[in-house]
Amino acid sequence: MYILNLIRWKNLALILLVHLLIKYALLEAFNILTVLDNLHFAVLSLATICLAAAGNIINDIYDVDTDAINRSDKQIVGKHITESVAYNLFFGFNITGILLGFYLSNHIGKPAFFGIFVITSLALYLYASFLKRTIFIGNLAISILVGLSVLIIGIFDVIPATFSQNKATQMIFLNIIFDYAVFAFMINLVRELIKDIEDIDGDYKSGMNTIPIAIGRERAKKIVFAVSMIPIAMVIYYLATYLYKQQLAIAYFLILIIAPLIYATIKIFGAEHKSHYKKISGIYKVIMLLGMLSLLLYPFILK
Repeated sequence: MYILNLIRWKNLALILLVHLLIKYALLEAFNILTVLDNLHFAVLSLATICLAAAGNIINDIYDVDTDAINRSDKQIVGKHITESVAYNLFFGFNITGILLGFYLSNHIGKPAFFGIFVITSLALYLYASFLKRTIFIGNLAISILVGLSVLIIGIFDVIPATFSQNKATQMIFLNIIFDYAVFAFMINLVRELIKDIEDIDGDYKSGMNTIPIAIGRERAKKIVFAVSMIPIAMVIYYLATYLYKQQLAIAYFLILIIAPLIYATIKIFGAEHKSHYKKISGIYKVIMLLGMLSLLLYPFILK
């Protein structure tokens, strides 16, 4: 159980869910031309999950001192799993993800795509060891990788099957995938900024230089409040531009996406204690899930 918590199995399950939704509720539902059969789609998802698991492990290894202060009750490395075992797990997941990526890239005839897995692996290590301790760059980097975990289905399954004859149709669905990747990026970015405020005490004692440490909690809260307005505007724009004629979509997005986003933004403005920020972070996690589940609507609203 400790290993499952170490690799953040709930986050990995969300990645798998998103992949399944994109593949079967979006692409397969509309008979979009793709290159991955079920087996190789599973390989892509497994490779992505392995790299994400490796990133979670190395992050915990470098955050031992910080976690001892911020969330000692949830600390795993150094308490329940030794650092050497954690490193072995990190290398195991990392190598597995890269090898699967190498195999898959060659299978689809795009060997250069292998670089995505190598760059992702390197970026996750740099985030844990260095970027996380810098102002905003770490937040931005990890959020881009979260968005990439969504976009990767389009890169490996749709792009290789795109030709001049079907480009118009393929691009419609690539754009949908891209929009959801941007949504994941923005929601994660807001969460990262909130977590920086929540963890300010432990981060400060560990020598990190996050936004709240650099400019203070209150100023950082104002920045997070402003940034949290962006996904609200994005979802409203998306709804008004593409789905304004679909009553089911309007109801879903208004009630389950936009309303919680507005609620969370209001809570940010009034947050004062660590528990407040923890609750808001949890709300954004739910919003992320609900946002991705909206992919189930497309077979009903696009036909």
